[in-house]
Amino acid sequence: MDIEPNWDFYRSFLTVLQQGSLSAAARELGLTQPTIGRHVDALEQAIGAELFTRSPNGLLPTDAALELQPYAETLAATSAALLRTASSRRDRVSGTVRISASEIIGVEVLPPILADLQEAYPDLQIELSASDAIEDLVNREADIAVRMAEPSQDALVVKRIGELPLAFYAHRRYLERHGTPATLSDLAHHRLIGFDRQTAYIRMITKRYPMPQGIAFDFRADSSLVQLSAIRAGLGIGICQVGLARRNPDLVQLLPNDFRLPLHTWVAMHESLKTAPRCRVTFDALVVGLQDYLKCSTTSEA
Repeated sequence: MDIEPNWDFYRSFLTVLQQGSLSAAARELGLTQPTIGRHVDALEQAIGAELFTRSPNGLLPTDAALELQPYAETLAATSAALLRTASSRRDRVSGTVRISASEIIGVEVLPPILADLQEAYPDLQIELSASDAIEDLVNREADIAVRMAEPSQDALVVKRIGELPLAFYAHRRYLERHGTPATLSDLAHHRLIGFDRQTAYIRMITKRYPMPQGIAFDFRADSSLVQLSAIRAGLGIGICQVGLARRNPDLVQLLPNDFRLPLHTWVAMHESLKTAPRCRVTFDALVVGLQDYLKCSTTSEA
């Protein structure tokens, strides 16, 4: 054995041994069945022997598994003793949590949520990466992420928030000077705010809402935050989250019957962090805060 196996492999192996199946072990440990299977496979590869054989009654341990059992049980007992020793600090919410979110969400939506969170837990430190680049949770580039694309990796705890609505908006000052478009084709006669390059997201929008001929962006930026600032400044017409626009009474929604785009939103973290108090309370706070933001975005204005 050239490389010492991860301790988690022994824990998964012992639980499969006790429970008799991958699915039962996954439920016991709060992990996914594929994760348990990978742990067992990795341990088998490390020791160079098969640990289980399939039978109508479940997984049966091989001689190699039975030889390893007392050592795995000793590891489990030692781990339990370590946790008992550390129990005085286990429930204390402290340490650093790194959050990854889009530029707009990170700047405009999360700060009040995180302010309340740190008021409740003064020993909690937050690192916020506000970028449209996706950071890898599995490789721990971030602890928790707010995603606008459904997470597809295994070993993640994921909570779907819902669909944040996007719509066309312009400042009243711009509309007073240039008029209000009545149809999508009228946009050809207005200054439009948009991205300076084609992205997958932009291609999806144009595929779903084909724009009439002659429509082009007159103000372009690669930053969603810059585009939002341009809309607020009266530079032209752009796409904005409804929840953000409603904070400014001078922003007017345009063409509500012709254009309304859902922005699917999830919160995700690596499953190994779900028992860490600092990550658990942060994950829960983000879910509740974003759900409240969604309600404000979708509730009809009086």
